[in-house]
Amino acid sequence: MSFHEVRLPLALAFGSAGGPERRTEIARLASGREARNARWSGSRRRWDVGGAAMKLDLAHALVGFFEARGGRLNGFRFRDPLDWKSREPSGAVTAGDQPLGIGDGVTATFQLIKRYADGGGSWDRPIRKPVGGTVVAAVDGAVAAGLAVDATTGVATFAAAPAMGAVLTAGFEFDVPVRFDTDRLELSLEGFDAARVMRAVVVEVAA
Repeated sequence: MSFHEVRLPLALAFGSAGGPERRTEIARLASGREARNARWSGSRRRWDVGGAAMKLDLAHALVGFFEARGGRLNGFRFRDPLDWKSREPSGAVTAGDQPLGIGDGVTATFQLIKRYADGGGSWDRPIRKPVGGTVVAAVDGAVAAGLAVDATTGVATFAAAPAMGAVLTAGFEFDVPVRFDTDRLELSLEGFDAARVMRAVVVEVAA
């Protein structure tokens, strides 16, 4: 699969509906109890960016973006309207937002993650598409200088390997790697200068 490092324009994502989904098998036992098994190790996101009426020029831009991606052929970046930072949407990104790892004196590269946790459990989501220029990291609470971040993989590299036992944290903005889940766009003319995209689903992919 090819991936284009371009983001769906935010104006086209406005009003999109969707969120995370998981795949769980549930079997009811003779005792009346349930046996539950996770088919996926994590979750993936799915959104429908269609449904809303928009100006003709904006609809034209969506058609152009769809054509440039070849429909379902090539992936692209999408900003989740509810989950696009290392913390809640209203908060400012800080270097202490998310765990990054523990130093061992040798390793200098670490994968960005976002941890979803409460008293009952947690899940670490790898962040593969950070937004360039937004990533900050800290070593034992002190902001790290000289950090290099690959915006296409989410791998952060410190200028020197953090010392043994050092607590590493990071903050960032990020996009989600997605593709269109259709090879056909349906639009209708709603007025002199308005169109409606009937359905345009995008789904998260591994990238």
